[in-house]
Amino acid sequence: MNFELLALIITSIARLFIYVVIASSLLSYFLPPYHPVREALDRIVDPFLNPIRNLMPRAGMIDFSPLILILAVEFLSRILITILFSL
Repeated sequence: MNFELLALIITSIARLFIYVVIASSLLSYFLPPYHPVREALDRIVDPFLNPIRNLMPRAGMIDFSPLILILAVEFLSRILITILFSL
């Protein structure tokens, strides 16, 4: 099996998901909650953000859960690629 191709796919999916998380976070400042684009992004991102929000204490007006999610996705993709190349 071509491990480089599989690593590229894992990296691409992780990068795309990180971009969606960033877009969702940024658009939450500019678009109303019922805007169709924001609703679509929230449907993708919120199932991953809600457990993090439930575990983290509130830090005033700043929500650090997207940052934690981005770090977790990056960490998970690197671990998967490391495991893949160790086979």
